[in-house]
Amino acid sequence: MNQPNIVFILSDDQGSWAMGCAGNPEIRTPNLDRLAATGTRFDNFFCTSPVCSPARASLLTGRIPSQHGVHDWIKEGNMGEGAIPYLDGQTAYTELLAANGYVCGISGKWHLGDSLTPQKGFTHWFVHQSGGSPYYDAPMIRDGKPVKEKGYVTEVITEDALAFIDRQTGQAPFYLSVHYTAPHSPWIGQHPEDIVALYEDCPFDSCPQGPSHPWAIPNAPWGNKWRENLKGYFAAVTAMDLQIGRLIDRLEAKGLREQTLLVFMGDNGFNCGHHGFWGKGNGTFPQNMYDTSVKVPAIFSHPGTIPQGKVCSSMLSGYDVMPTLLDYTGIPDTMPGGLPGGSFTPLLLGEPMVEREHVFIYDEYGPVRMVRSREWKYVHRYPYGPHELYDLLQDPGERTNLIDVPEQQDRIARMKAELDRWFVRYADPERDGVREPVRGGGQLRLAGPDGGGKTAFT
Repeated sequence: MNQPNIVFILSDDQGSWAMGCAGNPEIRTPNLDRLAATGTRFDNFFCTSPVCSPARASLLTGRIPSQHGVHDWIKEGNMGEGAIPYLDGQTAYTELLAANGYVCGISGKWHLGDSLTPQKGFTHWFVHQSGGSPYYDAPMIRDGKPVKEKGYVTEVITEDALAFIDRQTGQAPFYLSVHYTAPHSPWIGQHPEDIVALYEDCPFDSCPQGPSHPWAIPNAPWGNKWRENLKGYFAAVTAMDLQIGRLIDRLEAKGLREQTLLVFMGDNGFNCGHHGFWGKGNGTFPQNMYDTSVKVPAIFSHPGTIPQGKVCSSMLSGYDVMPTLLDYTGIPDTMPGGLPGGSFTPLLLGEPMVEREHVFIYDEYGPVRMVRSREWKYVHRYPYGPHELYDLLQDPGERTNLIDVPEQQDRIARMKAELDRWFVRYADPERDGVREPVRGGGQLRLAGPDGGGKTAFT
């Protein structure tokens, strides 16, 4: 296989449930559905941490938060004199693609520190100054300078991405990250009115508003306006979907569709009333590891190479993305050591694949850690709990915590041992999340000793 172009589309705070092709009859995503029909959709794909910056850092580097040191959304170090390149010295797959002849560009959200400075092999750098903002007049970095971009930022990002595609001559393969801020908040009064109107009469049965979770963050502003916020959230997804259609159309018009691997993923999951709260892992305190927070949408499409219209239920994680992309492009020999994930290229090619000897998925959010098999999920909160155990076959909604059931104590011990062994194997002691007081309020500086002993998390 010749080295394909890659267009990697990443959404922000999109639940895996928020696509028509994932079985949601209420949300309108015709282009994501079209992408799934021309590729393979993975319905058991997990982020490495249920919050944006750590999950994005793991996608880019193949490392877990306790290796790369980004444990929460980056609150400080994005701009100004104290700008921090949080991934400095850590190899990203885009650097390896660039070293092997790819022209690499990014349009959209970066949120990994020092936004003014192009990093990680990107020669085209059009990024958001921080992580989130209003959708109109968004603060961006264009040509190395901070600007406020006129227009709806989802369209602005797309226009820049299309211009990058149009500039490619075909003499070298290209890689393009299209990182939308959608459907991250804010939602009310922030999206095209004609799209919001599509959901005026929607019952929103896919987002039940149950009793408030006992750990729900009490100052969440959307609780009293849940319907207006849902209209905005759904509209943000649909508006993004329209722009994704433009990207697909442009690749087809230029004859590049069969030469291009097109990936769509979300950075982390999201709850819009699911489990009685709004948000992701930090929508509660202590942080949560519900499937709605840790499962992400994932579609891989490459007509003529990847089987079309297929749904794959293999359990995969964000830490598998880097080895897979390098393997798929034929340059796996450059892989850094110590990565916890592995390539799932055989699955993309429709070939049989021996999965991990023990199929477990691991997640972390500071001192909160999860190990999950197909049948069971165990959540451990260091040092004192509370801990959780769920029977996912009998209780897929994770409603009944079995942590105190006497008959489950042996299982709990085995899963705790599995969790401990894995993190001992892969965590860097200088960046280990169990040593950090991460509460979900944002990261201020480098973690561990690299932070110089100063408070690193709010």
